[in-house]
Amino acid sequence: MAVSMRDVDPAFQGAGQKSGLEIWRIENFKPMPIPKTSYGKFRSGDSYIILKTTALKSGVFRYDIHYWLGKDTSQDEAGAAAIKTVELDAALGGRAVQHRESQGHETDKFLSYFKPCIIPEEGGVASGFKHVEEKTYLVRLFACKGKHVVHVTEVPYSRSSLNHDDIFILDTKSKIFQFNGSNSSIQERAKALEVVQYIKDNYHDGKCEVAAIEDGKFVADPETGEFWSFFGGFAPLAKKFSSDDESQPEALPAKIFCIQQGRAKPIEGNSLTREMLDTNKCFLLDCGIEIFVWMGRNTSLEDRKAASSAAEELIASKGKLKQAHVTRVMEGFETVMFKSIFDAWPESTDTAISEDGRGKVAALLKRQGFNVKGLLKAAPVKEENQPFIDCTGNLQVWRVNGKNKSPMPSSEQCKFYSGDCYIVQYTYPGEEKEEYLLCTWIGKGSVSEERTTALSLMSKMAESLKAQPVQAKIFEGKELIQFFAILQSFIVFKGGLSSGYKRYIAEKGITDDTYKEDGLALFRVQGTGPENMQAIQVEPVATSLNSSYCYILQVGATVFTWSGSLSTVEDQELVERMLDLIKPDMQSKPQKEGTESDLFWNALGGKKDYPSQKVVKDISNDPQLFACSFSKGTLTGFTGSLEVREIFNFTQDDLMTEDVMILDCHSEIYVWVGQQVDSKSKQQAINIGQKFVEKDVLLEKLSLETPIFVISEGSEPPFFTRFFSWDSSKSTMHGNSFQRKLSIMKTGVSPVVEKPKRRSTASYGGRTSVPDKSQRSSRSISFSPDRVRVRGRSPAFNALASAFESPNGRNLSTPPPVVRKLYPKSLTPEALNKTVPPRSQAIAALTSVFEPMRQRKLLNDFTEVSSETKVTQPKKSETNSVSTNSRASPLVNSRTNSVLMSTRIEALTIKEDSKEEEAEDDEGQTTFPYERLKISSPDPIPDIDVTKRETYLSKEDFCEKFGMTKEAFYKMPKWKQNKNKMALDLF
Repeated sequence: MAVSMRDVDPAFQGAGQKSGLEIWRIENFKPMPIPKTSYGKFRSGDSYIILKTTALKSGVFRYDIHYWLGKDTSQDEAGAAAIKTVELDAALGGRAVQHRESQGHETDKFLSYFKPCIIPEEGGVASGFKHVEEKTYLVRLFACKGKHVVHVTEVPYSRSSLNHDDIFILDTKSKIFQFNGSNSSIQERAKALEVVQYIKDNYHDGKCEVAAIEDGKFVADPETGEFWSFFGGFAPLAKKFSSDDESQPEALPAKIFCIQQGRAKPIEGNSLTREMLDTNKCFLLDCGIEIFVWMGRNTSLEDRKAASSAAEELIASKGKLKQAHVTRVMEGFETVMFKSIFDAWPESTDTAISEDGRGKVAALLKRQGFNVKGLLKAAPVKEENQPFIDCTGNLQVWRVNGKNKSPMPSSEQCKFYSGDCYIVQYTYPGEEKEEYLLCTWIGKGSVSEERTTALSLMSKMAESLKAQPVQAKIFEGKELIQFFAILQSFIVFKGGLSSGYKRYIAEKGITDDTYKEDGLALFRVQGTGPENMQAIQVEPVATSLNSSYCYILQVGATVFTWSGSLSTVEDQELVERMLDLIKPDMQSKPQKEGTESDLFWNALGGKKDYPSQKVVKDISNDPQLFACSFSKGTLTGFTGSLEVREIFNFTQDDLMTEDVMILDCHSEIYVWVGQQVDSKSKQQAINIGQKFVEKDVLLEKLSLETPIFVISEGSEPPFFTRFFSWDSSKSTMHGNSFQRKLSIMKTGVSPVVEKPKRRSTASYGGRTSVPDKSQRSSRSISFSPDRVRVRGRSPAFNALASAFESPNGRNLSTPPPVVRKLYPKSLTPEALNKTVPPRSQAIAALTSVFEPMRQRKLLNDFTEVSSETKVTQPKKSETNSVSTNSRASPLVNSRTNSVLMSTRIEALTIKEDSKEEEAEDDEGQTTFPYERLKISSPDPIPDIDVTKRETYLSKEDFCEKFGMTKEAFYKMPKWKQNKNKMALDLF
């Protein structure tokens, strides 16, 4: 497209350079920016342009442009807003999706920017915002509709406006009444309360009473009687009838038009296909309720403006001005809804041309003096590869065998077979109680009967726990970091051991390729470290090799290890560790890529070409939240129709206790189930998630083997809550959504459920119970030289604490592997029979390995730390007494040293943890100018924490750049913080 800068309004200079909202009001047919303090405040006589910029994980910006038309705005102003929206899109490189919004009929996405609602005021800029100051407070009546997004409309203040189906808010001088129609839902009532709070804060300065009136409640109730007194007394309500504003246009078969010379010419055809759209033209798609304008990549700016005008003319000619939603999309950036209208749409589109076009637009704007930083693609957000789960828990694994499950011994819990199904129960300490994670692992070669059995057994185990465990359905090859973290070492063998698998291959006449200890086997080794390493058995042929990995080749009594040329030292160390688990008593023959022996190639059937790029797993996309609804009475096996509705710009408050919600991250699906959901829906949660995957509402080609997690309200794990600014007290409250919000509004106190205390874990497969708190604490502070640093402790402290561990033996290969788990997870009967030495003996043994000089140094340090932490020093006589007694009794001396050592460790822990806390506190932090804190600054500030550049901004600069306070910023999830920092060149 040829872009002329004369066609781009100067008001759009610098637009879209950071995440957030930007709003312009049309004044004299020109866009004028409005101050942020006026965001969300609209007037019915005006037209506005709203730009929403979102930084995606990929590093690119996503743009949504909305032009909002007040009910009293002039047709000329509305046309100007539509045309200026096209100009803004051109200034952004032709990447934005454009939406037409009319007052009272706004889209959910638009309203999500201004939660909880918008309440437009009368007047406009053309009338000089004339507002008559009333001597008495003007009583107003509002109608509220919507379970998840509230549409608020002011209606005539009269009894005839009320009905049994909706929620109404009566705003008086001293009290706000919420009238709940008898046919309204709990969710609607709860969302309407948010509007009540909004009115209270914005129109009453937070100082007025609030009353909830139930439809059909006796007038004898004081507040009910007071409410009806405003309407002249109680009288039965008439049946609701639909007005013209409320009636929706009939959904019609889609008709496509080609825009030529500003006119829409119909195109005949039996079906809609992508091939009908020409990149050199603009097209209009009329679906009755929705109207779409598609703009080819090679069209001119004038062509796009003409197409926009044609859509407005079509709306006016059909008399559906108020209800119509118009969406304008650019080639390569079509919405899911647009694509779904066509019978066939290509799986992927080439957006390289769009990136090229964006760069050309940026270059043209730069030559005109525009700031084009926002048009340049930013670096992708770097995600921390963390499991977000406590790794100090206890693990149990069962193999599914026919209709039953068999417990696996602790030494075999990391060894899975591709032809089998497994159930994993992981118990770990939560904030106030034991938390549970139940996983069903489904091998690629497992039989359908055992897959069904595994899910059924997991469900029964969840019920018997009398808790709310997280349940997961995980397929081989789709495992997530949480699964690898709790197992730490993970091996997948070919074949299977279950009766179902053996029977299946016998019936089908399939050769049994189950792994044999003296057979031929090739394993690909992968992972990030000792706490996350896997060995996957692959076909023993040369084409299975990959230059980016290391391999273990077993040929009878001979073992080879092969290192790809692109593998790292860490990868090669993992091979040695995995070798100890697969073949612990055999010496390997190392092979490096390019120097392999003939014996190695002969075992693989000869040398052949093989790939060099790593296997890429599904990447987590920006999470999207959906509310679910489905047919009642058809939940057995879940044959009902699943309907979902996206919740835009979601927060924790959108998780309502009466709902089933789905969080789609592409690489995994979370099904969140509220406490008030009926029992049948709870039992079918896994199936609901599977139906969502099959439905693929986002047309993202979801794999049918996408991992599915079921999360119960009140037991949300950290790897789920990380997507929200989470307040755990909200998920443990009494009552339904409406009762919870009403209690907080009236009393300011959350009705919190009494938190259960930790209890013994249910026993399965010979396990007795989870160790008590003291035992668990001792596990959590165990160290090995390879263990990652915990809570910022120094290497010296780690070395000191590591003396508590017993060294593990190693016979053949080097470097020394982690023979024992980094965190003890399995508590088997044989483990229970082992005696644990008393703490005093362990400390005495530790003390004996230190030389006298180190002891004196340690005691000197202890004295220094004690004085710093205000520990009371013993008197001289007491010191002499202790010294004398120590000389007299070696046992007492040992105990004294033990106490000193224990106190020293605790003091060091407190001291170093306090340092970490200080580093996170930016109060009193020296501030610097934003321009010098940027990554690309020509004059950067030296000696700062480059991972926290934003902390060096002053409060004023922080609010200006981020559009929020520091407190609000740090309540956001980490990934959202990173996206905002990345947009400002601070990350």
